[in-house]
Order: sequence, then structure tokens, then C-alpha cells
Amino acid sequence: MMIKLIYLLWPRRPMEREERRINLLEKCAPRLLEAGATYLTINIDDDHADVPSPTPTTRLTDPFVAEVSMWVEDLGRRGVLESVLLDADFDIAGYRVTEHLYTDYGGNRHGKHRDWPDGERSPVIVSVTPLERPRRIPKDRWMKHWFNRQGPMSEAMQPRSRYVRNVVEEVLTPGAVPYEGIVEESWPSATHVTDPFVFYGARNRLELIKNMAVMAQSVAAFLPIWKITSVTMSEYFIRSPHG
Repeated sequence: MMIKLIYLLWPRRPMEREERRINLLEKCAPRLLEAGATYLTINIDDDHADVPSPTPTTRLTDPFVAEVSMWVEDLGRRGVLESVLLDADFDIAGYRVTEHLYTDYGGNRHGKHRDWPDGERSPVIVSVTPLERPRRIPKDRWMKHWFNRQGPMSEAMQPRSRYVRNVVEEVLTPGAVPYEGIVEESWPSATHVTDPFVFYGARNRLELIKNMAVMAQSVAAFLPIWKITSVTMSEYFIRSPHG
């Protein structure tokens, strides 16, 4: 059975966006596959990711610059895989997760089935958002809200073309924030992220206010809003587990 690992990355030294992309795609990706990653996807805040995040970043957050997802057959390969990222001048936060693919490309009216090859940048905007559970909320109630309320509500309201919910089963690296989940959302274009009427699926100003209130209430019910970090990125399927 495949094990999915997710690593959030922070540069250990000044690194321009183009350098991040070259570093991860041309240097790290081949080494990760050689080191035991059966499948690999990399999302990068690179020189092609020029759309601001729909979620404001506060001073309490420390935005990561990349998300590396790997599927492995042997968790014992973790150390070798992590060393590839560390050797590339990144600090890392690692998580073992269970993936729940809510909507894939072509699964709703907002996007077509994937027809671009592995290694090519996806023609979408991807936002990656780790989810932190407030201590006051029991985990079972928190999960129920995420899966039964937040997910279906946002899917019905917003124009997402792909939605992946990763449930964190284990924090792997020392010092990593103990997130409960990591969400990946794909949007068809920059307009879908930057135009509030499109982003909230609203036909007029009244509907926009209503939908924004519904979203804010749902998010505040299970996440610490002042600590949310969401980063827009370029998506690269290096070796895709989904065909």
C-alpha cells in the first residue's frame, strides 16, 4: 500500500522564484525519484505564480514556498528523501497523510479533464492551505465540520476545478506545526481567484455579501482565522499517481 508524504518547504537562504523552480524541478525531482518516490508532485511559489493568495497573510504566519508530495512503498526511505530537500537549501516540515480526492480535473463544470503531460506546468492556479485545529475543538467535531460542512459548502459555492483534502496522520519532522490537514485547491484562471464575484460564486452584490458571510462563518467555526496561511503556486505533476 502506498504511503503519501507531504513536505512544506522554506528556503534556508535568499532564493529567487526562478531559482526555486529550477532547484526543485531540475535538481531535486530526479533525485527524489531515484531515492524511492514512486509518484511525485511539486507545487512551487515560482516565477510563474504571480496571482495573490485569496486568503490574506498576517504577520503571525510564515509562508512556505513549496509543497512536495511523494508516494512511497517504504516509509524507511523517508530519511534519504528528506536529505535531498535539505541538501537543496530548504528547511522542511514533513507529514504522513491520507489523501481524499474530493474533485479531480473534469469532475465538475469548472474544469476539463487533465490532458497535459507529467512534467508540464498545470494551466491552473493552485492554492495550498495547511489547517490547524484549535485546541478547544475536539478532533471528531473538527473533522466532521471540515468534511461534512466546509468541503461540500465551498464546493457548491466556489469555482474550483480540483479539490484535495490531505488528512495528517503523523507529523514527521521536529518542530513542524502539528497541522490536522493540508488542502490543495485548483482554480481555472487568475480571474477565478482575484475577482470576488467569481471566487464566491455571486451574481450580484447582495449575493456576494451573503456568500462571503457564509464562508467566513464556516471557516471561523473550525480554524484560527488570524493564523491561516494560504499560498498560490504553480502545480507540476512530475510522476502522477492519478493517471
